[in-house]
Amino acid sequence: MIETTRLSIIPLSHKQLHLYLQGKNKLEKELGLSLGSRLVSPEVKEKAVFFILPLVKSAKADHYLFHTFWVIIDKVSKTIVAELGFKGPPNDKGEIEIGYGSFWGEHNKGIMTEAVAGVLLWASKRNDIHYILAETNEANKASIRVLEKNHFQFFERKGDMLWWRRAVTPNPIL
Repeated sequence: MIETTRLSIIPLSHKQLHLYLQGKNKLEKELGLSLGSRLVSPEVKEKAVFFILPLVKSAKADHYLFHTFWVIIDKVSKTIVAELGFKGPPNDKGEIEIGYGSFWGEHNKGIMTEAVAGVLLWASKRNDIHYILAETNEANKASIRVLEKNHFQFFERKGDMLWWRRAVTPNPIL
């Protein structure tokens, strides 16, 4: 778990991820959170059921952390306000790619900026992570701003997609 000033960021176990995908506040009840109206899109659910759940279940040691969903919980309201995840374990260069998104009604509150800063701090305590990468559409100004505020550096354009990198250091500048 990652704790920031306003957020608790929790990587979901296989069981918790299964509950998350079922919706109907099953995960919220399991974690003792406030009940909400969170929905999982059919596309996300299908991908998670057929690809992510099996990876989480079969991952060795703590490598499930790089396949599962991490829920972002507002400490005051005790609700899930966003999620993030990685696109696999670190490669041979120590790079991991992050993906993230906040739920409807939770935009422009600094949640993702704070959550990504928390992930950077978490990653700085691991020996297997040296860089965090992120890909965002050039039109997604909010996502670009999250990366800029967390000192990611733009390094490549592929069509309308922009690639960003941030070195992970033992004492990150946040």
